[in-house]
Amino acid sequence: MDYQAARVGLIEHLSSEIKDERVLAAMAHIPRECFVPPDRRPFAYEDGPLPIGFGQTISQPFIIALMTEALGLTGNEKVLEVGTGSGYQAAILAELAPLVITVERVPALAEGARKVLESLGYTNIKVYLAEASLGWQKEAPYDAIIVTAGAPRVPPDLVAQLKIGGQMVIPVGSLYVQELCKITRGRRKSKVENLGGCRFVPLTGKGAWEEE
Repeated sequence: MDYQAARVGLIEHLSSEIKDERVLAAMAHIPRECFVPPDRRPFAYEDGPLPIGFGQTISQPFIIALMTEALGLTGNEKVLEVGTGSGYQAAILAELAPLVITVERVPALAEGARKVLESLGYTNIKVYLAEASLGWQKEAPYDAIIVTAGAPRVPPDLVAQLKIGGQMVIPVGSLYVQELCKITRGRRKSKVENLGGCRFVPLTGKGAWEEE
């Protein structure tokens, strides 16, 4: 399969709605096929989610692009990703920011993502196994936070890990359908913007959904 041609086609498709050229360039540079199971690689550049094992998915490219664009990264930020999954989103962020911290609750996924990211030469990504609390307090505060799993509400613990003026993009809603929210932390009150409907696997941990 000609993955390069498929990648070009996907970027052309995304460019009709995604206007941040830096986001499109990052996605054009990254081999998405490296982040999906071998039997799913023929579908790597279709605009849809794909299973990656352990009940998790690699998100639809459009949603990934939309969430990344919403962060408004300029190239100077420290970014936290909650939910490493395959590592694909972390790779995109690493093309746009000098330091990416990413946390994952499934040990096999964290290790798999770490290996793929290292094989592709990324040196500005730190992959950690998530703790009981949400996020990664040890390296807070962050300029931006992206959450790649759906929460029942905006978690105060994550907002607290943002710098004042920092941005967080997070799906919020039920176990089955969410609204994509952009949070801008203020000194007294945070601003919340709705970016539209979406569907993600559940965010688990203290302050989110309980693990089964």
